[in-house]
Amino acid sequence: MVIYMQTDRLSATFAALADPTRRAILSRLATGPATVKDLSAPFAMSGPAVSKHLRVLERAGLIARGREAQWRPRTLEAAPLKEVAEFAENYRRFWDASYARLDQYLQTLKEKEKNHGHGK
Repeated sequence: MVIYMQTDRLSATFAALADPTRRAILSRLATGPATVKDLSAPFAMSGPAVSKHLRVLERAGLIARGREAQWRPRTLEAAPLKEVAEFAENYRRFWDASYARLDQYLQTLKEKEKNHGHGK
């Protein structure tokens, strides 16, 4: 029996971001709209392979396809990336607090060492 689950948007975004080619495409689109040909140029892969990556990015809502006469530029849609940043923010706070505790512990060790050194 096969169970189909609808993927939530954050999971779809992370899945799309998991591939370095797709991340490179997004980086390029952050500089402005581009055609499939423009986006394919830096990669040693076929046009259909790049198109598959573009479809994954479109399904994740990370890019949109425009239409200007014969030109069909892709553009970055940054809203899903904001959701990733908000998700990651919780973990940044965790690490900041962990580093603060580590700093405090190291300072305590330094004080003990300093006081122990003067007691000789």
